[in-house]
Amino acid sequence: MRKRLFPALLAGLLLIFAAAALALTSPASAAPAATIQDAAQALRDDPVYVDPGARDQLSVADEKALENKITDADKPVFVAVLPDTPAFPEEGLLQTLRSDTGITGVYAIRLGDGFDAGADPQVMPTRAVDNLTAAVENPTTAGDADTQLNAFVDRAVEQTRGSAPASWSGGGAADESGAPVGGLITLGALVAAGGAGAFAISRRNKRRKEEEERAALDKLRVVVDEDITAYGETLERLDFHPAEKGADDTMRADYERALDSYESAKTKMDKATHPSDVRGVTQSLEDGRYSLAVLEARRTGAEIPARRPPCFFDPRHGPSVADVLWTPSGGASREVPVCGADEARLTRGEDPMSRTVDVGDGNRRPYWEAGPAYGPWAGGYFGGGLLPGLLVGTMLGSMLATPAYASEYGGGDFGGGGGGDWGGGDVSGSDFDASGFGGGGGFGDGGGFGGGGFDGGGF
Repeated sequence: MRKRLFPALLAGLLLIFAAAALALTSPASAAPAATIQDAAQALRDDPVYVDPGARDQLSVADEKALENKITDADKPVFVAVLPDTPAFPEEGLLQTLRSDTGITGVYAIRLGDGFDAGADPQVMPTRAVDNLTAAVENPTTAGDADTQLNAFVDRAVEQTRGSAPASWSGGGAADESGAPVGGLITLGALVAAGGAGAFAISRRNKRRKEEEERAALDKLRVVVDEDITAYGETLERLDFHPAEKGADDTMRADYERALDSYESAKTKMDKATHPSDVRGVTQSLEDGRYSLAVLEARRTGAEIPARRPPCFFDPRHGPSVADVLWTPSGGASREVPVCGADEARLTRGEDPMSRTVDVGDGNRRPYWEAGPAYGPWAGGYFGGGLLPGLLVGTMLGSMLATPAYASEYGGGDFGGGGGGDWGGGDVSGSDFDASGFGGGGGFGDGGGFGGGGFDGGGF
């Protein structure tokens, strides 16, 4: 009986395995073709989506490593790897993915061999997205999806404002790789061996660092208080009354945002305990000045100004209106955002009205020629990846690039988050400003694209 039963059981198991293999490989049993809506749905739960038709571009292991990198950084960076098929037409693809996902952030798509990226302006300015996209399109990275996407994410998580959405499952590598017991035992032994000597050194270093931070914050406080006062005086000079004839709800909302920015800046400065806290203060002031510019445009019937960084030479001048070529003393030429008045001065061959700060010897010099303490102040005004290009070759720019600066002043002043009311990772549904969703030059062979940005929709 057992002799007859075993061959029958074996044959049954073989039939089951054969049926399972057929189900996995049969086109008729395959899941329906994925859509951009499927990609968007997946991105609400995890930062990286790889379409089944593009699995040859990025392995499961590489996908997981990329997800861990983003979740560990706690930034709203979304990546989709899609096949170059009619199911994913290039035109409007990036905006559709952003709209259907419904979360503010930075979005990147690898479509076949092409690449494109875009971002909500409160998370990363258009110019920074364009620079970041161009940086990963070189032949070294564009040929391999894993290399290109990691290069993009490495830069994006440093420059993106805001935090990852709460809907992500998170976990990342920390959940999968528990701390090894042997490593903990070794670490405990080393700590114990250090004893009281290590504790004393740590306390002394901590006190010294706290003293240096207080001194830097006191120096910053003078400059920031000047900015807050100047902004308050601008509000006082504003001849606007919410109940005046011609005022509508949009104007009142602009005015309310301008007032809120003023209160936010004062509150944040009062609570500041570290130099890096100043970024949030200057971000609030920059937000407020843009709200005032929008209000002025509505009152005069002018076109609503695009969201641009403030005037490079003095952020108190308000939002910039143009980019002009400027060469600092002893440095290389670069384009900087300027206000209308400074643009006119430069055109006439005159010096711009630069913001000067105390450099400690009784003299005042332009802030970009001052010490590292002014990095957080500038970082709040010119975040999102703009600061390195603006300050390259200057004293402040050189200091910002050093590990010592990141240690002493908190890092992040290249636009890498920290403070501010930028709302990265917020759920917005499809109700977002498509014309403001920056980047999106278009896909091209080998990852290239034609540059430019969104203009009310479309690449």
